[in-house]
Amino acid sequence: MSQANFQPRIEPEAVPVPLQAVAEAAQPPSPSIQEVLARLEEKTARIEEKLARSDAATARVIDRLEASSHKVGEIAQQAEVLAVRSDTKFIARRVKGMPSLSVLVMTVAVSAVATSILTALVFRFVLGR
Repeated sequence: MSQANFQPRIEPEAVPVPLQAVAEAAQPPSPSIQEVLARLEEKTARIEEKLARSDAATARVIDRLEASSHKVGEIAQQAEVLAVRSDTKFIARRVKGMPSLSVLVMTVAVSAVATSILTALVFRFVLGR
């Protein structure tokens, strides 16, 4: 080998590490059980508050939906009432255009008299009796 490519090699030494230092480094400082419980209670309280807010929002949405469906029902009834009114007006116009009862009675009487006269004429001139 040439001198330019030669690099010295360093061998690492194995230094014994005490077991207690390894155990302390591996474990984070543990909080007390009371602190853990307190944090859990705080988280639980926040979750309960969020749930209460979402329940209130859901109740408001349900109330609005029910109010909207009630309004839609009223509008549908109004539309039906308008349709019935227009049909009633149409029928009223048709009935007003019809002859009255006195005209109908007069028509029946005239047709009965005309029928009798024609029948008498047929018997007299056609049949010769």
